[in-house]
Amino acid sequence: MNAIEDLARLIKKLPGMGEKSALRLSYYLLKSDPTYNRALAERIASIQEKIHPCPVCGSYTEDDICEFCKSEKRDRTELMVVEESQDTVTINQAGIYNGLFHVLGGAINPLNGIGPDKLRIKELLERIDSGNFKEIIIATNPTEEGDTTALYIKRLLEDRKLNVTRLASGLPIGGDLGYADKTTLMRSLKSRIKL
Repeated sequence: MNAIEDLARLIKKLPGMGEKSALRLSYYLLKSDPTYNRALAERIASIQEKIHPCPVCGSYTEDDICEFCKSEKRDRTELMVVEESQDTVTINQAGIYNGLFHVLGGAINPLNGIGPDKLRIKELLERIDSGNFKEIIIATNPTEEGDTTALYIKRLLEDRKLNVTRLASGLPIGGDLGYADKTTLMRSLKSRIKL
């Protein structure tokens, strides 16, 4: 195996990276400025030393506490529960939510050995019990694992006097019914609204 193939093999392990894309990226790096390649390698090598989960919400940060948790401008009566740290960035960048976040670190997936004990559910309950939340928004992915996780959390919160909601899912804006799968159509029908 030569150096290009070895680099492509490593790049291919990245999410969404196929064999051809990994090889194309390897050749791109070969032709790139060596200063850029060194800087990229240094950032990759040091990322885990600089970034860590926020001890409050679990979102990644370089600081002691993340920007969401330390901000006094955020609504401290709403808590959105997400699967991964990058979900907080996506939702925040949309500019439509101003509450707090809680990152679970994944979703319940028994086939892969991920039960509730492997997620930050205990921390979620402790946070809810010590906070002044009025609404818990469950924003897990609309997958089997996300649905299972959402139902599990909902059951845990039944005895608490909280408004527990879940993000709606269904057809995307500009979508075509002809391309929608059965599950998406079913969710859209169940989440329909009155006109």
